[in-house]
Parts: sequence; C-alpha cells; structure tokens
Amino acid sequence: MSKTETLAKIMLGPLLLMQGAYTRRITPKLPEAEGEREGLAGQGQALRLLILGDSAAAGVGALSQTDALSGQLVSRLAKAYQVCWKLWAQSGLDSQALLDRLDQHAPEPFDVALLSIGVNDVTGMLTADQWIARQQQLMKVLVDKFSVRLIVISPLPPMHLFPALPQPLRWYLGNRAARFNQRLAELAQRTDRCTLLTTRLAPVAGAMARDGFHPGPAIYSLWAEDAAQAIARHGAKSPSDTL
Repeated sequence: MSKTETLAKIMLGPLLLMQGAYTRRITPKLPEAEGEREGLAGQGQALRLLILGDSAAAGVGALSQTDALSGQLVSRLAKAYQVCWKLWAQSGLDSQALLDRLDQHAPEPFDVALLSIGVNDVTGMLTADQWIARQQQLMKVLVDKFSVRLIVISPLPPMHLFPALPQPLRWYLGNRAARFNQRLAELAQRTDRCTLLTTRLAPVAGAMARDGFHPGPAIYSLWAEDAAQAIARHGAKSPSDTL
C-alpha cells in the first residue's frame, strides 16, 4: 500500500466509507445489455474470441450487446475473420470471483481473450500486490486451461473522472486505479502472449451511461476499435496459428 493511500485511510477513512455507502445507495442500478452472448460472424480466417470480466464487459450502459463491447468488437473483427465468440461476464465480479467462474467452466480453446476486470477490486480492500497476483493467476488459467494465444487486457478506467463519485472518494479511487494500472502495464510488458490496450476512455459529456459510472455506446465503440486493432496487429496473418 502506498504512503498516500495509507495516509488517506487514516485521515479520511470514515468519510470515504460514508461516501462509498451513499454512492452505492443513490447510483442507479443499470441492467446488463440484452442480447446474445455467443455466436458466429463474418468470413475468412477462423478466430475464436472470448470476452470476459465484470459489468463493463457485460455491457452495462448499453441497451443491447450490439451497442456494447462484445457486439462492437465482433462487428469489427468480422470484416476480416470468421469470429466464433463467447461472452463470459457479470456485474459485480472482482478478480477472485472471475477466477472462481473460470474454474467452473470446462476447458475450451480460444485464440484471443479480451479481459476487463478490476474496478470492483479497486473499490474493495485488495492491495496492489494482491491484485497483480490475481491478474497473473487469470493469465495462467487463460493460457493453460483455455489455450489462449493472445490476452488483450483492458486497463482500469480513469476513476478520478467518474461523475458518479463525490470528492474525496473520486480522488482516492482514482489514485488506486492509476497505481493498479501502472503495475498492470509492468506485468503486461514482461508477460508473453499479453498486450495492454492504450486508449484513454475518458468519460466525456454524453459518452457515459446515465449512472455516471459505466461506459455508454460511444465509449464502447472506442474500446472495441482499440481492441480490434490490437488483435489485428498480433494476429493478422493467421490467428489460429500465429498468435
């Protein structure tokens, strides 16, 4: 735990807890996007795609999966590949809960996994070391159990800009998210079969969901474009053989 975070907990702990409870109580509970969570799209070289994670991966903030991350990513990839895709995501999951879910799934091969997890870890009690250890576990499971050839990691969003969060809670969670992202970048750089997305998904006016916490379709579009380009860079020749 950083000195800044330790000091903030000492000085602001009761206020942060109160603001956290208040924010959870007043923030609208938006549903996950409706629609299919697996399918086949496009023509060309076969690409087996897994999208997994928390509420953002599940499309909260979009009405349908077509406008969420999964639909927008698949539609882009389908221009060059025959995409066999699945979405394993649920609101409220943290990294440990996602590991538990993966443990319940039977082994199944994928070429690419797009991972979106961590906001619920930031708002929880994990230290940066504990969080990175769970990311390493997730990567190992994806490679060893699901034969993933490329793991595309989504960084934590800029929580210091989330309009749903009051100050100083916004600053505190934003500081944790930034520190987690720094460690995540270091992990991705030293890990084979792994790439970290770089798009800055800043919550500009009109681009977020009405809860002020989740992406809206415009942000999902930017996210999907970044992921599609990363997948193309790493697997343009033959995803099933060269990733």
